[in-house]
Amino acid sequence: MTTPPFTVRDDWKWFTDSRYGLFIHWGPYAQYGRGEQILFREHLDQQEYAEQAIAWNPRHFNPGLWAETAGKAGFKYACFTTRHHDGYCMWDSAYTDYSSARQAPQRDFVREYVEAFRKAGLKIGLYYSWIDWRLPAYFDGPARDPEGWEKVRTYLHNQVKELLTNYGQIDHFFFDGVWPRNADDLQSVELLEEMRRLQPGILINNRLGYSSTHDGYRADGGIGAGNSDTLGDFGTPEHLIVADRKRLWESCQVTTWRLWSHVIGERWRPADYLLDMLCECAEKGGAHGGNLLLNVGPTADGQLPPEFVERALEIGRWLEVHGEAIYGSDGGSLTEFITRGRQTTRENFLYLIIRFWDGRPVMRMADLTSKVKSAALLTTGQSLDFEQNGDELIIKGLPAEAPTRLFPVIRVECEGKPETNSWGRERLWEGDPARVAEWARGQRGTSVFADGKER
Repeated sequence: MTTPPFTVRDDWKWFTDSRYGLFIHWGPYAQYGRGEQILFREHLDQQEYAEQAIAWNPRHFNPGLWAETAGKAGFKYACFTTRHHDGYCMWDSAYTDYSSARQAPQRDFVREYVEAFRKAGLKIGLYYSWIDWRLPAYFDGPARDPEGWEKVRTYLHNQVKELLTNYGQIDHFFFDGVWPRNADDLQSVELLEEMRRLQPGILINNRLGYSSTHDGYRADGGIGAGNSDTLGDFGTPEHLIVADRKRLWESCQVTTWRLWSHVIGERWRPADYLLDMLCECAEKGGAHGGNLLLNVGPTADGQLPPEFVERALEIGRWLEVHGEAIYGSDGGSLTEFITRGRQTTRENFLYLIIRFWDGRPVMRMADLTSKVKSAALLTTGQSLDFEQNGDELIIKGLPAEAPTRLFPVIRVECEGKPETNSWGRERLWEGDPARVAEWARGQRGTSVFADGKER
């Protein structure tokens, strides 16, 4: 079970300090260059797919280079696909020969990944799919094939325990692919207990199936997307950024337009778009999550795509200068700032992350009630003049040209923790509409005429 809402265990603080993780989708499906779910989505012949998977031998896989690139890019942890929905295992499993260790590569890719990324100082995450498209008993389930289902469930549990036993400390575990089963079928609650026994400090995500015992009644019988409302330590919004108010959370996102593994001809999102997702996660996260797990799909021969490396390293260079606005931040969106960018906070500092640099020398920010001690352009180190009149802050001396191709950051130091007024707490379309009526009435009157006066 998760810890009580809004409580972060000391041994999980690395997660909220990190804010930025690397997701790695890689397996024999990369040979097709059309996504990690090609076996199902294109209804391929199962036997032909297995033969190609068995022959797959990525000779250019260099986990040390991957880890070095991840470190330079500013990632603080990584999550590696140990087994996706196609059932091919990327480690030396005692429970199947359908693996990288028993087939053409003769290599334990999970071990190589773990050792390289741990050496580079990154926290270690593992992805594991419940579903296996090769196994009919998974889809028949306990009602139609109780004996077959029991074998499959035992296989799944054994593999998870194997991954948490043979590779040292595992910090992060990402389940996926529950459908069409639920937590009661999978006995995921019982497995969670065993996982915590093996790895007491591990963080486990919420894709554990819906449990009638722990989550109560749901009209779809608990199938849905496979997410539990109560089980797991962190939420996993996918392709969107939505704060989970009940626990830690990380948004998993692609660097391309849609697909997770290597795709020939996929379109790439630009670096500023990817960085904005990281800033949005940090802004929305507060002390209870708000991480970005950003994906890469290495090529079939084991190389990181150059388009990814270019964008990741550009963001990494930005983080070298501006990282204090992201790593270990306490969330932001303190005042209404959408017309210029995003905000994060840390202790007595408010960080203004400027997405839209207008080139004007003066910037006005409303609704900051804390007394300001100093302001500086973090991007260049330049001190900035400012005036503060009540809850209005005027920052002066900004350069005409944006000082970085990505997002300039202004650091505002307050005498205490940055605070706001009701206008900062209640935004457009929020709060008591009476405050909007009072604002309009007090400043211009009540009528439809230009001067606000009744005729």
